[in-house]
Amino acid sequence: MSLKGKVAFLVTTNFHKFNEACQVLTEQGVATAWLKIEAIEIQEDNLEEIAKATARDAVEKSSLPLLVEDAGLFVEVLKGFPGPYSSYVYRTLGTKGVLRLMEGIAERNAYFCSVIAFYSPELAYPKCFHGKVEGKISLKERGNQGFGFDPIFKPKGGIGRTFAEMTTTKKNRFSHRAQALRKFAAWYKST
Repeated sequence: MSLKGKVAFLVTTNFHKFNEACQVLTEQGVATAWLKIEAIEIQEDNLEEIAKATARDAVEKSSLPLLVEDAGLFVEVLKGFPGPYSSYVYRTLGTKGVLRLMEGIAERNAYFCSVIAFYSPELAYPKCFHGKVEGKISLKERGNQGFGFDPIFKPKGGIGRTFAEMTTTKKNRFSHRAQALRKFAAWYKST
């Protein structure tokens, strides 16, 4: 099937997220464009519901086929906190605040989840794709790559390095976002 004319517009205000997505989708043969739209982001305990609502709002405002991604860091000993509120927690507490919450705690298992919602005016409802990477919260911030909680998250299989100690290409080998994007690309190319 030819992909001529097929473009996925990614709605985000985060250049780092767009860069990661663009790299993964380009490798998968899907053209990607950055679309900045002030789309709503509901407060909800479910990443998929957040991504779907944002995708619906963005399509209503743009009439374009687009992708929206919502992700969260889930720390097991903190009962999944910050989860779907990761963006807010990052802006208010930051990585240092999460590390303070984890002081003296030996159990540091955590995971990142990503939900990609694709929606277009032709679809009845958004189609969602999920990615998850397990790992641990580091004892201190390490690395200067990436963004968000990358300096404190060590993915399983990452040889003890945090996401922030990896190039975008290496991070995309493990990341929750890359997993969800690859699933989207496989589906998108088959439509």
